[in-house]
Amino acid sequence: MDPGNKRARFDKPENWTSSINGKSVMDNWNASLNGKSIMPYNMAAVRGPIPNGPMHQRPLIALLDGRDCSVEMPILKDVATVAFCDAQSTQEIHEKVLNEAVGALMWHTITLNKEDLEKFKSLRVIVRIGSGHDNIDAKAAGELGIAVCNVPGYGVEEVADSTMCLILNLYRRTYWLANMVREGKKINGPEQLREAAQGSARIRGDTLGIVGLGRVGTAVALRAKIFGFNVIFYDPYLTDGIEKALGITRVYTLQDLLFQSDCVTLHCNLNEHNHHLINDYTIKQMRPVKVNSQNPGEFGNGASKGAFLINTARGGLVDELALAAALKEGRIRAAALDVHESEPFSMANSVLKDCPNLICTPHSAFYSDQSVSELREMAAGEIRRAIIGRIPESLRNCVNKEYFQSSKQISFL
Repeated sequence: MDPGNKRARFDKPENWTSSINGKSVMDNWNASLNGKSIMPYNMAAVRGPIPNGPMHQRPLIALLDGRDCSVEMPILKDVATVAFCDAQSTQEIHEKVLNEAVGALMWHTITLNKEDLEKFKSLRVIVRIGSGHDNIDAKAAGELGIAVCNVPGYGVEEVADSTMCLILNLYRRTYWLANMVREGKKINGPEQLREAAQGSARIRGDTLGIVGLGRVGTAVALRAKIFGFNVIFYDPYLTDGIEKALGITRVYTLQDLLFQSDCVTLHCNLNEHNHHLINDYTIKQMRPVKVNSQNPGEFGNGASKGAFLINTARGGLVDELALAAALKEGRIRAAALDVHESEPFSMANSVLKDCPNLICTPHSAFYSDQSVSELREMAAGEIRRAIIGRIPESLRNCVNKEYFQSSKQISFL
């Protein structure tokens, strides 16, 4: 090892024997140098570069829950060996991957909790092929020295377009009318058309409430304005002023948004604070539906005004049991869900089975041929940066970087 190479000193924790004022860095994390505090951090998270180069065997990168590596291979083939697992759980992952893989790519169909993560003996980076990372315990990963990354910038247009598609379907009842035709029902004359399409509504002048004004929420707001919606939003994490730039209205509580909105669409990440954001209590704060008392479950039979609900964000944001009850009792006008509490989604095994006025799609809002190709390229690029660079400095979207000490902060060693 070259003693003049500062980076080489990060390869193994036992090499951390430098001292400040006679005290070991390992013993005194609050030591200071030139008045600057050395912040505590997890020693397990201090890792050198992934071994790579002519003197090393190529590192193993594994696609955990898929088979197709055709996009990733050209990006990684000169720096890594790429393998696929096609697993639904860590029990299905080959022992070689558990022991040797330094990097992992994964979609949303597999979950990695602390117990799962501990099975990987050499893992240093996980890249979630997508924006959400709630299927990975990022805290546990950080404590184990594993960086967790996502790809937040992909598919914004597709998810926003899909959201508007679902909104239009609810307002114009296109989905149900198409099913009537497919089932052979003939609609002849204005009376039959009125009966079949009852509940169809005009968009212009209605209020769309957006929960979460990130990339997708903003894209939805811009599209919705063109259709004639009055757009309001709730996002406690944004500073004031964005509403003026976009020409929309900000509300400062979720209750205000639910009360004012004809249609509510969710575009926020899932975390411990907003799990079941839409529940029985918050559903009761939404605009009520006036229905035919003889048939309250039928939206197309005497219903008037009330709230639509759209979720293309994260399934755990909606309490599906509460939503099912509200739909069956006619307390919500209609709903469209692209994401669900349990995925892959099966209507036959869901509490949403037999709910009226409900559209469910299979977590596909992000998908287009272009978006998936872009997504996979970006995910593979993040893995490549981890291999040829340093963790976390080289990573563009590390969601648990607080568990890692930057080499810039400890360059005095």
